[in-house]
Amino acid sequence: MANAVHTHNSSDAAVVIGRFQPFHDGHLSLVRRALEAAPRVVVVIGSAFQARSPKHPFSWQERAEMIRLALPEAQRGRLHCVPVRDRFVEARWLADVRQAVAHALGGAEAAPAPRLTLVGHARDATREYLDAFPEWTLLRAAGVPVRRASLMRDALFASPAEALAALAGELPPATLDFLRAWRAAPHFEALAQEAALLRAYEASWASAPYPPVLVTVDCVVKCAGHVLLIRRGQAPGKGLFAVPGGFLEQRETTRQAALRELEEETHLALPQATLRACLKATDVFDRPDRSARGRTITHGHFFDLGERELPGLRADDDAAAAHWTPIGALAALEDRFLDDHFQMLDHYLDLTPPAL
Repeated sequence: MANAVHTHNSSDAAVVIGRFQPFHDGHLSLVRRALEAAPRVVVVIGSAFQARSPKHPFSWQERAEMIRLALPEAQRGRLHCVPVRDRFVEARWLADVRQAVAHALGGAEAAPAPRLTLVGHARDATREYLDAFPEWTLLRAAGVPVRRASLMRDALFASPAEALAALAGELPPATLDFLRAWRAAPHFEALAQEAALLRAYEASWASAPYPPVLVTVDCVVKCAGHVLLIRRGQAPGKGLFAVPGGFLEQRETTRQAALRELEEETHLALPQATLRACLKATDVFDRPDRSARGRTITHGHFFDLGERELPGLRADDDAAAAHWTPIGALAALEDRFLDDHFQMLDHYLDLTPPAL
């Protein structure tokens, strides 16, 4: 059943979903349309708990503040911003969104379900979720001619003063003020340096006949209530936690690559035959925007070593450190992981509670 088409103001609340990195005039147009459609508006802020990076420079609280400041004070009380994390399984993400919206509206099981309108603009395949809530009325809003948020971020990190002047017609005045203050924060310079590295990385592929699609492997290794993590020694993501992994080489399978990367980065003190016997699952993580380095498809490998004594480790290659981390400590580290590595761990280890 497809979403109903919204024709009149009969909703109890409206919903807008996005990442808002940063909040621009296209986003503001959707929020304004939602405020016209219903007395209350829930803004779902996606990728809410990512580590800061050139791709995710703003915390979800900072994005909520940008949204709030862009509205007249009289409308701010009608707005509720809620964070939602990324999930590997789409059904879990959809359940999280529904639960976050219900919680924001103070929903109780005994109360009638509110009539909701989802407001969105179907720009490309990343907006497929607009048709995933058939119980909500769908209001397809017209697009606003602004550049993509990724291009805004690129410009901001490359030349902040010039970018803020050039973006004056595409960002709400309050967002411009927010960004002027934000660029003076201590983390801005480190993000700008990493953004420059990523631009150089992208430029190195400029002569390729087709846009590159890169293939990597990643390893989630569980043992006796612990998981094997590295701390990255190089940008992008220098200093962040990650699972061991790297790029597929020309003459190897993904399983061979996974075993090679475990050896190169951690020198995990187990024979390869033992590791092969402990391989419990493989999955393809292929969300188009999962990596800051461009279109990168990774093959996740889950090894369960059982309850044996924790094998020895020695960090090497891209890893500045390698260590066994208690699984119970991972949830508190969610915003300190590279790219989607926390989502990989969550997928295999069930670190975060499912939506009710």
